[in-house]
Amino acid sequence: MAEIIPLSEAIQRFVNDGDSIALEGFTHLIPTAASHEIIRQGKQDLTLIRMTPDLVYDLLIGSGCAKKLIFSWGGNPGVGSLHRMRDAVEKQWPKPLEIEEHSHADLANAYVAGASGLPFAVLRAYAGSDLPKVNPLIKTVTCPFTGEVLAAVPSVRPDVTVIHAQKADRKGNVLIQGILGVQKEAALAAKRCIVTVEEIVDDLQAPMNACVLPTWALTAVCEVPGGAHPSYAHGYYERDNAFYKAWDPIARDREAFLAWIDRYIRGTADFTEFKAKLAQEAK
Repeated sequence: MAEIIPLSEAIQRFVNDGDSIALEGFTHLIPTAASHEIIRQGKQDLTLIRMTPDLVYDLLIGSGCAKKLIFSWGGNPGVGSLHRMRDAVEKQWPKPLEIEEHSHADLANAYVAGASGLPFAVLRAYAGSDLPKVNPLIKTVTCPFTGEVLAAVPSVRPDVTVIHAQKADRKGNVLIQGILGVQKEAALAAKRCIVTVEEIVDDLQAPMNACVLPTWALTAVCEVPGGAHPSYAHGYYERDNAFYKAWDPIARDREAFLAWIDRYIRGTADFTEFKAKLAQEAK
């Protein structure tokens, strides 16, 4: 059953050094606030898992929290590269970063397999691709019924999954609305799951066929309004395109990046104070 607790407590209790951790969200509902709190608490040697690493993982990698990245695409959406990720891979700064690359279909199926309690995922993929040459975990199996040769990859079973959603009720049931990526699969595949939400309400008022994650499948629910910024939260706020553009020159320079982290993340008590500092300096 999910506990409703502050985000700082959830990260302190449920994210350990050396854990594998998936911070998932597709286009919107990206759990930015959680990534900030992981940095504030100085978590180390994490294996980061995400289908589309963007700014949240640039932050974590550049802050020295990560030892490995399992992913299927990486970039600053609509802008360019993740410069902290590139610096870690190419020049081992601030520390070496091991990478394990998959295709989108591969990693999505691996999450489904993890959520289903299966050891691996099977998919019809990688014909003509060179990716199996650089990822030895991509293997083949032969169908016992048809003889067809298919791709197989290990299931994804994170120690911790963190997602953001619109709202939770007071029992810890969570409603996700709008575009869904692999949030529900990532939540169900994990040993522990932390969900940050825009608000906690008496009644979810979930429409027919809505995605509701039940409290028994979750570990902690944390109320963090605006916790997906600069991504958007459907029905709550829009994407902050200017932030993504402004991030590029900050991330390109090591000193500028470290100064930003010290000022806006390590120099703030929580995500509410972070947002307030951003708003004050934007005036």
